[in-house]
Amino acid sequence: MSATETPTHLRENPYELARSQLTRVGETFGVDPNLVRVLGECKKTVEVSIPVAMDDGTVSVFEGFRVVHNMTRGPAKGGIRYHPAVTRDEIRALAMWMTWKCALMGLPFGGAKGGVVCDPKTLSTGELERLTRRYTTEIINEIGPEKDIPAPDVGTDSQVMAWIFDTYSMNVGHSVLGVVTGKPLAVGGSVGRDGATARGVLNCIRTALQKEGRRFPDTRVAIQGFGTVGRNLAGLLAEEGARVVALSDSKGAVVNKYGIDVPAAVLHKSEHGVLAGLPGTEDATNEELIEFECDVLVPAALEQVINAENAPRIRAHMICEAANGPTTPAADEILEDRGIFVLPDVLANAGGVVVSYFEWVQGLQEYFWKEYEVNAKLNDIVVRAFEETWAARERFSTSMRTAAYGLAVQRVAEATTTRGLYP
Repeated sequence: MSATETPTHLRENPYELARSQLTRVGETFGVDPNLVRVLGECKKTVEVSIPVAMDDGTVSVFEGFRVVHNMTRGPAKGGIRYHPAVTRDEIRALAMWMTWKCALMGLPFGGAKGGVVCDPKTLSTGELERLTRRYTTEIINEIGPEKDIPAPDVGTDSQVMAWIFDTYSMNVGHSVLGVVTGKPLAVGGSVGRDGATARGVLNCIRTALQKEGRRFPDTRVAIQGFGTVGRNLAGLLAEEGARVVALSDSKGAVVNKYGIDVPAAVLHKSEHGVLAGLPGTEDATNEELIEFECDVLVPAALEQVINAENAPRIRAHMICEAANGPTTPAADEILEDRGIFVLPDVLANAGGVVVSYFEWVQGLQEYFWKEYEVNAKLNDIVVRAFEETWAARERFSTSMRTAAYGLAVQRVAEATTTRGLYP
């Protein structure tokens, strides 16, 4: 089973886009071209074959990856994605973006990412567990609490992380809490981790609105994606009094310009498996949601959903990227020309890796914090990064994306220069 067998959501090669972003940022911020060449490559790419005994007695062979982009500032950190359209270059791009995200947040991590080409929705619990344990075994020499620390991503959750934690621990002969983050609380997870990415997005939107003298109750939000991030964000926004006017999952969207009952949407999704048909809303497509009139558009699903084709028709005042790489560079230029304010992924969705860092620290210490401590520390880090990015944006008269990437690349470049090249 390979990535080429499944139609892909990717319009352009994400790794080439990530590298071109790096080149432009290097030019804008005056980063040494030699360092840009170093940072434009991934340190290590591991590709593995994952044979799995299926429930019907057959054996399926899945393709898996683990990529480390950079470890200059500390051990690598990054999620594991289970999706039928996973590709090696997608994982390499996501690993590079993780490097910038960790640097922008001031975390002592480099970037990594993993993925398995599969559709987890079609696998039984037993098949998913066997796949996860075999994948973990295949990459076991690559991961570790001081080397490379996985976490959940698209198609994976805390249960998958628990299986990885257990498989690794059984192989080394003792429990290693810091080998993976996003674990269940029962096996060393952190309070606040499940909703951390959404809470970081919320903090970014709040800070951006404050810059404009606006508040949540005056704000209409459309959210594309109803996985862990989109669902949690919708709930948090509803609690803040914002009007959620559009929601979508992989099957389609629902819209209501006067506002959607978010708790009812969560219940409807859990009962029916889809958002479509939610009482009090009109059905729409994911494409129509992207162009729905709103104050804040939040892409919270996969990459490249905002592109040169639909960017001219977007009717949002602000875009906050809860997903990784949802906007292509060509779309970025169009949005900037149209005056649409974009909060980039490396800033907006970094809440997950921030609380993953907290979980890693707690696991190493075997001392756990209270939820209010986690949320307060998360808010401090995200708002500080926002203010630093805002200041760089004004100083260099550039976009928030270029400013965020510029700060991050400068920090990794400085660490690379300070450490030097070995040998």
